[in-house]
Amino acid sequence: VETEAWGMAQFRLSRDGDVLYYKLGAIGLEGATAAHIHLGSPGVNGGVVVRLYGPVAEGGDLNGVFVRGEITVEDLMGSLAGMSLSALIEQIEAGNAYVNVHTLTHPGGEIRGQLQ
Repeated sequence: VETEAWGMAQFRLSRDGDVLYYKLGAIGLEGATAAHIHLGSPGVNGGVVVRLYGPVAEGGDLNGVFVRGEITVEDLMGSLAGMSLSALIEQIEAGNAYVNVHTLTHPGGEIRGQLQ
């Protein structure tokens, strides 16, 4: 989609590999309803494997860091449900994962960024 909004996602793996810490930010994003990690190569849509934000039915306007959190094996869903956190890390390192932020105007996603 065409949008003036932009965002950033930062991830850091704990020393023991059991927790993936994250921070998401966006500028100029109106009516944000959810943010997820999806599996998919660049330009290819894929299924949700981790919920990062939301759902927020009424949507929120985002300017700056809007969520911080941590991902553990219990947070994995979809095709990664029941797998180890290393399965997600392998997908990220292979370039097969992206963050997608969904909005009221663009429920399929307004901003998307491939993880690397």
